[in-house]
Amino acid sequence: NVSFGFLGVQLGFALQNANVSRVLSDLGADLHSLSLFWLAAPIMGLLVQPIVGAASDRTWNRVGRRRPFILGGAIAAALGMLLMPNAPLFVSLIAPMLFGGLMLALMDGAFNVTMQPFRALVADMVPNEQRTLGYSIQALLINIGAVIGSILPFLLTNVIGLDNTAPKGEVAPTVTWAFYIGASALLGAVLWTVIRTKEYPPEK
Repeated sequence: NVSFGFLGVQLGFALQNANVSRVLSDLGADLHSLSLFWLAAPIMGLLVQPIVGAASDRTWNRVGRRRPFILGGAIAAALGMLLMPNAPLFVSLIAPMLFGGLMLALMDGAFNVTMQPFRALVADMVPNEQRTLGYSIQALLINIGAVIGSILPFLLTNVIGLDNTAPKGEVAPTVTWAFYIGASALLGAVLWTVIRTKEYPPEK
């Protein structure tokens, strides 16, 4: 229960890593400039993880210490996953490429907000003699999520039969639906952990 949400987080993260370059290319990004977009990932990690880690160490409210950050990050990440494939819908408000870049930054920042407290939650909740087992279970769920997220568009194409191509400026249905499924799995898994885990108060 403590680590189950990480399966959903890693599923979403794997979908982002495997498909964002394709989404940005479909929206009109030059292949030679894609690496500039991916600078968002390490920059977000560098900025967000230390801040969120320190903030969650000092937090305690009705929801808990780590769970408010886990839930807030998951909601923001799911929102980014739902909006990114729909960038062409916002063309009257903002250029699709710029919108896609902003959604990438939002998703990556939100994944970092969620991941850091998840790691700390295991240390908070598990006694010393079970800590290795706790992190092993977390690693297993992380890798299951990564495999599912990486293979999901392939399954939607070859098993479900969704179209894997799209006109220029639009995103393929397989990628769009993979992001929808990933956002739902992310929120569902994180809600499972948030609801089923009761954090110990600071005095304990």
